[in-house]
Amino acid sequence: MTTTLRPVEPLQHAVDGTRSRRFQVCVNSRPVGEIHLATGSRFGPSVAKIHELRIEEPDRRRGRGTVAALAAEEVARGWGCRQIEVAVPGNAEAGLRLTKALGYVTRNRRMEKALDGTPPGLPEGSVGRPMTRAEYDAWDGHAREGYAQDWIRRGVPEAEAYAKSNRDHDQLLPQGLATENTHFSVLEHEGTPVGDLWLGEHFGHAYVYNVEVHAAHRGRGHGRTLMLLAEAQAVSAGENRIGLNVFAGNAPAERLYASLGYETTTYFLYKDLL
Repeated sequence: MTTTLRPVEPLQHAVDGTRSRRFQVCVNSRPVGEIHLATGSRFGPSVAKIHELRIEEPDRRRGRGTVAALAAEEVARGWGCRQIEVAVPGNAEAGLRLTKALGYVTRNRRMEKALDGTPPGLPEGSVGRPMTRAEYDAWDGHAREGYAQDWIRRGVPEAEAYAKSNRDHDQLLPQGLATENTHFSVLEHEGTPVGDLWLGEHFGHAYVYNVEVHAAHRGRGHGRTLMLLAEAQAVSAGENRIGLNVFAGNAPAERLYASLGYETTTYFLYKDLL
């Protein structure tokens, strides 16, 4: 039997240079599922993304999804893409097995935690306060650089990584420190600033965009305190869930979030197209 992709629409071109197309997954010309492939503005037209891959139940567990994904890679190569990515729900074990068997690598994952309405207390000697304008100006340049470097270390070309960092910060913080529904805090321990927190909203609930302990104060539990501060602020704002992103390979952060009760909701994986 032969598994192929059959276009169900013309190739869609957007004004920003991105493209998109939907296909039927067919076995000997018989439709058994569908796949949606597109490039996006996140990394430009050189990176494709599988937005949806679905195989009908009677045809699952026969390798149809594997062949369809491989065929999508060939389409992406034809578009001139150098990389392809996919998002897999945290509980989709079959999807994770498929992508890893095809050589996809986890780049980052989204995690969430339910809040019980009780703001956690901070350890003795620790207190959070609003970030000052001068502190924000210094933080902004440092945060943009660090965010770009996170993507560069995970296979994104330097120019695209810096463009994404600036674009994301500009979009999320149009008024900088005064951006609505955004809280910038400095954690102090016994009067000394030891870390920073950026808490905002995303996906309809509280979201930790950035949390960082200053280099000279790491390894002393301040990362956990910053996360407790984030949860306390979220509860005070009436939120019942809090989320965050963690890059693959950041083992200390992954252990911290797991110990605090965060669970993975989405894995983001990628593969280089050679």
